[in-house]
Amino acid sequence: GMAGAFLMEIRRGTQSALLVIRYAAAELPSAPVEVSVCADSLEVRSGGSCDAAALPAGVRLAPSSCRGLRRLHGDGLHLHVRLRCPPPAADVVFTLRESLKPDKNYIFYCQSCGDIVVKDRKFLRVLPLPSENWSDLVEEWCCHPDPFARSTLHPQHGDCFVGDTYFLLNSGDESHVPESPIVICKRCKTMLGETVSSDTIKYYVTEVNIQPAEGSFSPTPRSQFVQSMVAQCLLELSSAKSTFRFTIKGDNGKTYILIWLLNTDTLLVESLGSSSSHSDFTLFEDILTPSSGPVGTWNAVKVLYQPCIQGRNKELADAWENDMGVHSLKFPSETCLELLLILGLSTTSLPPSLRCMNSFQV
Repeated sequence: GMAGAFLMEIRRGTQSALLVIRYAAAELPSAPVEVSVCADSLEVRSGGSCDAAALPAGVRLAPSSCRGLRRLHGDGLHLHVRLRCPPPAADVVFTLRESLKPDKNYIFYCQSCGDIVVKDRKFLRVLPLPSENWSDLVEEWCCHPDPFARSTLHPQHGDCFVGDTYFLLNSGDESHVPESPIVICKRCKTMLGETVSSDTIKYYVTEVNIQPAEGSFSPTPRSQFVQSMVAQCLLELSSAKSTFRFTIKGDNGKTYILIWLLNTDTLLVESLGSSSSHSDFTLFEDILTPSSGPVGTWNAVKVLYQPCIQGRNKELADAWENDMGVHSLKFPSETCLELLLILGLSTTSLPPSLRCMNSFQV
């Protein structure tokens, strides 16, 4: 029967939306279906049942602009509609650099278990690092041998250097410097980073949760944290460098995923409907709890991706490897696998017709 669930994918830039009214079962209900689109709500009637959902504040449709109604097998009904006014802007993504301020005390927690990794640390300087391949670029720009060839950028006491996916700290401030090249959490043994030199430690942004010392630690579900951190990296690099293709690499040097950034202005609105059979297609089950009501909204980054594990897509990965327009992002290998799983779950939660574009998954 009717699930009454819907998924709306809104583009802020064009003020347009694709609305998919989904069925729990693959077949249409026997009675005719009547869909009413109002400025602030949707209603689906079939037989004796009626499912209605109010749209979230700030999302207002222009009902007269509905067009292109069609039914896709396994998906439900598709419909394009324009918005009456632009939806509220996404919370401005705070960049990693802006999340740390000089002269404030911070605590670094292990994101997985909440154990304290770096106690009360005050930075005198928080500085951005050049991107990974900066030394290659220097050769292109200098007419004489690279003047920086033998110097590496090492943070001094009180420094925090911010890279694309990591923070560099001076380990002289720590009471113990790990002997091994890998920095792991003492409690849960998750890999947090690497020792770069005798006095420098690299912590990955996906593995540590940084909070002001005066606040209290509030844990975030793991998949939500990984998603938001990776989305932030993609957003930051795409706006700073006009780079839209990325290879996700593990700390072992292997390529795990190829990512092509499509857009960053998507707003998703999802209703679970009244039926109990929606469990097979909710997009963010760890965020959408019954307490948040039947309709959820999310700011989303829309990407195309290809998995590269077990030798898949090797030719494409090799081509991207040699392409100057592709930016490489490095994370712990375990996190790359987690990200692949998160992407896969996100894809399967979409209506079947929206899961692929060309040979990529969405």
